[in-house]
Amino acid sequence: MTRNDPEIQAIVAAIRRLYRIVYHDAIQASRGHGLTSSQSAALRMLFKTGPLSSAELSRRLHVTPSNMTGVIDRLEKKRLVDRVPDRADRRIALITLTDVGLKLGRDLPDPIENKLASRLDNLDPEEIREYRLAIERILDLIEDPEGRSAPAGDP
Repeated sequence: MTRNDPEIQAIVAAIRRLYRIVYHDAIQASRGHGLTSSQSAALRMLFKTGPLSSAELSRRLHVTPSNMTGVIDRLEKKRLVDRVPDRADRRIALITLTDVGLKLGRDLPDPIENKLASRLDNLDPEEIREYRLAIERILDLIEDPEGRSAPAGDP
């Protein structure tokens, strides 16, 4: 046991608490719409950014490309997205929201990110910077050396 052990345990416990809060918020936001949290996240991202390739969507949502393919397949079956050939590169399909997907993307509840952003916005810029640096340091400690985080997505 090191002299830092209680502090290390507190950090690990806080990260687990954060994970539970984010996880439960995502479930709550998605449940009323018959979507998984990954499907909801994909819809929100497409609503925010417009059409994206599957690869770009997986990068932005920090999920594996194979996981993203499954999420897109299920959204396509629900008629919420379409795969449309990219005019600039026909090898790439852009994932676009259908009219129903666009309406649902607009109606999805605000994710936890919006709650956090609005509260952080009330803080001093230097305090925000300190939080960002601390979180980045923690992520550097837990990510693998190649920068990949653990895959997330639908089971």
